[in-house]
Amino acid sequence: MGIQQKIFFREKGIFSSSLLPATLMGGLLLNASGAYGAGYQIPNQSTRALGIAVATIAYSPGAESAYYNPANMSFQEDGLAIEASLTTLSLPAIDYSDNRSPLFDGSSDSELFLLPLFHYVSPRYNDLTFGFSLTYPYGLAKSWTQPYPAATTEKFSLLVVEANPSVAYNISDHFSIAGGVRMIYSEGEARSIIVNPPFETLTPLNSLTRDVDGSDYAAGYNLAATLRPNEDLSIAATYRSEVTLDLEGDAELMALAGSIPAASYAGSGNIEIPLPAVLSLAASYTIQDIVIEAAWMRTFWSALENLDFEYDQSFLGTAFDGFDRALQKDWKDSDALRFGITYEINTNFITTLGFAIDKTPVREETLGFELPDSDAYMYSLGLRYRYSKGLHFGCSYMYHHTTTRSVRGQSIGGGLPGIDGTFSGGGAHAVNIGVIAYF
Repeated sequence: MGIQQKIFFREKGIFSSSLLPATLMGGLLLNASGAYGAGYQIPNQSTRALGIAVATIAYSPGAESAYYNPANMSFQEDGLAIEASLTTLSLPAIDYSDNRSPLFDGSSDSELFLLPLFHYVSPRYNDLTFGFSLTYPYGLAKSWTQPYPAATTEKFSLLVVEANPSVAYNISDHFSIAGGVRMIYSEGEARSIIVNPPFETLTPLNSLTRDVDGSDYAAGYNLAATLRPNEDLSIAATYRSEVTLDLEGDAELMALAGSIPAASYAGSGNIEIPLPAVLSLAASYTIQDIVIEAAWMRTFWSALENLDFEYDQSFLGTAFDGFDRALQKDWKDSDALRFGITYEINTNFITTLGFAIDKTPVREETLGFELPDSDAYMYSLGLRYRYSKGLHFGCSYMYHHTTTRSVRGQSIGGGLPGIDGTFSGGGAHAVNIGVIAYF
């Protein structure tokens, strides 16, 4: 009996596809403001993943393996597995307190989202097993109504949907490799409004606005390998390629003097945003009814050098100068450490606990209101119930705690006063309900 079957409802076909964690990924719109991982990454993409803080790389015993580690599909019992889940995600407001004047203070909008997820693993065909996942691996959205933060981020959103077919090849009873294609659709929107007052340097103008939206289709790949020296130990590595989104669409710029348009633009606009590569190394070990998991993830955020909106014409030296200059980011690669424990209470119930540390890739000198990111800690738990041999239900909860972050005098671009204050609050709460079926 292999490690995947050893602890989960020791019956053929009941290898427990996810013990009920909650995918803490943003809702249908993915306006999660990077709430669940470093930057705007959303790592939790299955029921089990949420309840175990995404430590589910070396040990992914059900349909979720199609996304997290397709090489593990080779080690599942014959028969197909399907997982469908829905996450309810609550994102509290982020508060900004300025050191210079309360006129610059602000609070972002709090948000509530729904996120549907789907995973499928086929029966084995000789040494091949096929899988498919529909996920939302990246997402970003932040909205501010106060004058200072809205000057750069009245709204900033990114929706990323990924369809990921994959195939695993069973080289031996102890080793499997896999690969897949990342098929991605994305949408983005950015709105800014600079008003006078408080920005009196706009005189004789009283407002400048920008509204840009775009979409794109893109593709990448993922690779995976799992080594199982014995029934209790599993060692795995996965890699998801970088994908660059070229969001092309429409742009509207407007400069008002009173109620009279002083200058305007309506035409094409685009911006490039990278989805960085991710390397994961993980291990799991089974001790009787307990599985202990650990994973290290490296996200190559250095791919994000700047945010540069482009138009049909140059606006440098005009009223729209600040909207046409690249906003430097120069993010750094970041690490996440994830730990999880799975415990089989009895033949009907399984529980999970998870803890993770996510380091932010955002440098203090380039932090902005579109993503006031900070180091974060994730605490999660899950419970799974076996209703019948082929039908399981699960639910899980996650709390994502972001640390307070203070910055002093950092530029936000466009000739506006730099950030000099403290960001607090934020974080996330997520609840997931999932259904797992075996045939």
